[in-house]
Amino acid sequence: MKLKDLLTEKVIRIPLENTDKNKIIEELVDILDRAKKLEDRNAVLTAILERERVMSTGMGDGVAIPHAKTDAVKELVAAFGITSQDVDFQSIDEKPVRLIFLLVGPTEQTGPHLKALSRISRLMHREEFRNRLAGARSSSEVIDIITLEEQKYFAL
Repeated sequence: MKLKDLLTEKVIRIPLENTDKNKIIEELVDILDRAKKLEDRNAVLTAILERERVMSTGMGDGVAIPHAKTDAVKELVAAFGITSQDVDFQSIDEKPVRLIFLLVGPTEQTGPHLKALSRISRLMHREEFRNRLAGARSSSEVIDIITLEEQKYFAL
């Protein structure tokens, strides 16, 4: 499961228009909906916001990975955005967020969802990678940065 296979220029936004956690989640869901990746936009949004209410997906180091599983998607889908300013995501380290990956997987397919979460988490622990992503100015640049990092880090 490679992130570069989940992300296309259509599902990446730099900068995100919103500065509120829930509005950012909605913006990323809408991006996926416009890209025809969702069966039911409202069901996806509800599932992600419900998951977020249980526990924040702000993983620290300026990164959040809002995610959920729902029957409103046929396969694992992802969107990515970079905020123009710091956003309070109630992260575990209590620091603001700038990099946001949104993942939605089908209810009955746990494996791909967990693998994608794990891959994002491992890559995001690398400060140099986070800094390069935060400095990206275009969707194509984000894809190039992710592709290069996956080639280096997951070469096996």
